[in-house]
Amino acid sequence: MRAEFLFIVMVGLPARGKSTIAWKLRESLKRDGVSAAIFNNGDLRRRLTKENSSHPEFFDPSNKEGVALRERYAQINLNRARAFVGRSGTRSRVAIIDAANVSEGRRDMLSRELPEDRVLFVECINNDSDILEANIQHKADGKEFSHLPKSTAIEMFRKRIQYYKQIYDQLGKERNYIQIDSFDYRIIHEKLDDGIPFFDRIRDFLVTPFIRNLYVVRHTETFFNLENRIGGDSELTPEGYRQAETLARHLQRRRIPLVFSSALKRTIQTAEVIQRYQPECKVLPFGEFNEIGSGVCDSMTYDEIRERLPEVAAARTSNKYVYQYPGGESYASMKARVDRGIKKVLYISRHSDGIAIVGHRAINRMVLSHFLYKREEDVPYIYMPQDKYYHISITQDRRVFELKRFA
Repeated sequence: MRAEFLFIVMVGLPARGKSTIAWKLRESLKRDGVSAAIFNNGDLRRRLTKENSSHPEFFDPSNKEGVALRERYAQINLNRARAFVGRSGTRSRVAIIDAANVSEGRRDMLSRELPEDRVLFVECINNDSDILEANIQHKADGKEFSHLPKSTAIEMFRKRIQYYKQIYDQLGKERNYIQIDSFDYRIIHEKLDDGIPFFDRIRDFLVTPFIRNLYVVRHTETFFNLENRIGGDSELTPEGYRQAETLARHLQRRRIPLVFSSALKRTIQTAEVIQRYQPECKVLPFGEFNEIGSGVCDSMTYDEIRERLPEVAAARTSNKYVYQYPGGESYASMKARVDRGIKKVLYISRHSDGIAIVGHRAINRMVLSHFLYKREEDVPYIYMPQDKYYHISITQDRRVFELKRFA
């Protein structure tokens, strides 16, 4: 196959997932034997600007000095991208220009200076307020804002977004582009006037979740577990902490910078033990991963339910997936929130080598079914022990699901 070349130009407001998609595009193309590299304007800005450029006024369109510097950095990265693509050799090459590129003027400049039939614009769109807030919170913890209190960093980043909005023009007149909902992995609109190399591969990637390593863990033993009680907000037993330590030491050999939990004590306590064995690891509690709501049966044992509410026990046994506890939830009714939690995890985790979800028995069954596509009636019976975890790895070409012991 003859060598091809392509420039992928990312487009979108800050916190829309551009860098995540750029990184994953590069990894996907490299697995196909394509030489791919990312040219990130923000990284270049942070290296070359003498003063700290995290202040939002640097991005004010009326700040002539800031505009001139950002245009200069864009030109430097453009030249580097062209030099990369122009290298001699037999391998196909893709340069990914990772920047906001939200103005028509910036994109016109890129189209003029690059071969127009070898440029693919990829616009990341996401207006979900909840996920944007979660991503902003996460970005405020980054190195760029490490010298600031988090509340100040959040305020400054929001103001930066507002400045970008002032010059934002969505794609429309460009020759070749894809607009993607970066939260739902869904193509919103696409236009292809030229025979763009690798287009089918790139498009397929954009709608496929990419997970390098996901560890799905059930919280370890709690006092409610000892009494066979459901629901509640019980804490870990001493044995539960011992189990968590064993798991944490086992996972220590892996790189897990982000651990997601529910908002309940038992998962947070398990996650915090894992965190102690990981360098620069954060625990992020998500309400989406709270255990199935058991309503009037909350904190009861299964024996108590059978004795006091036999009709509930019988109805749930007959169809466990769709049966909803009185005043509570069913597996079916919590599917939407669990799916949303998973999408938030994948959106926020960026290009982490590994991420962990510390959940509950019913929740983790729903998490696994999201990737395994189990029949609904089988989901409530997925094996979910407290001394093992599921390891998941997904690319376009490979899916790994394995159950592993803590030790």
